[in-house]
Amino acid sequence: MTYIELAFEALQYDFIRRALLVGSLIALCCAFLGTFLVLRKLSMIGDGLAHVSFATVALALLLSASPLLVSIPLVILASFAILGLSEKAELHGDAAIGLVSSFSIAVGVLIASIAKGFNVDLMSYLFGSILVISQSDVIISVALSVVVLVIVVFFFNSLFAVTYDEEFARVMGFNTRFLNYLIAVLTSITIALGIRVVGTMLISSLIVFPTVTALQVAKGFKMTIVISAFVSVACVIIGVFTSYILNLPTGATIVLANAVTFALSFSIRRLRIV
Repeated sequence: MTYIELAFEALQYDFIRRALLVGSLIALCCAFLGTFLVLRKLSMIGDGLAHVSFATVALALLLSASPLLVSIPLVILASFAILGLSEKAELHGDAAIGLVSSFSIAVGVLIASIAKGFNVDLMSYLFGSILVISQSDVIISVALSVVVLVIVVFFFNSLFAVTYDEEFARVMGFNTRFLNYLIAVLTSITIALGIRVVGTMLISSLIVFPTVTALQVAKGFKMTIVISAFVSVACVIIGVFTSYILNLPTGATIVLANAVTFALSFSIRRLRIV
């Protein structure tokens, strides 16, 4: 059977269709937010919050609660802690991220070592298991992804202003503190949703790769977002189908698809320069 025939065969299964729906929506969220974060040199906040989500998932499994419902509020609180440390303790963003993420990893490891018996479940959240996502997780993920996208579109001009020049945006009357916290909340929700797609160890790549890929070929802010969104969704689709056909881990395959796309765009840019 050809690749296309196998892809159509995969679409016959509900779990593949659920994976494509949830994965594509989360990919869009990552692409939109990734553009703002990368251009503001805050891309590492995604990695830091991903480490926080590891601890929240471990806690949820310990309490036999929904990892998604536990992760979202706790990851949001962690993002507020990062912003608070940056403002009050006068720490640079990367230092605040390092403090919170290191503490979270330590807590997660302690919980995992104390409460034995759910290591298999924890591994699925570490590296992603989008193909076994439940119907309830689908509903929550779709609803929250749509909310994130609507908010980003509604505040697009304000977010662009604070991304372009925060000091200038403040002078122009924008509430930059509110916008910073808004980005933190939206990023936290996206990270919490994305742990089922590629896992806590790889989720930050969905935020970074599409944007840096788009920056290699795009001209202008809006075009960067458009290309980033297209690349992000395309890589999720390619990753899901490829993982099904070749029996590979879905999360890692999605990330590898992003890496290959970046390598191609980087090569194209270098050829243009030469």
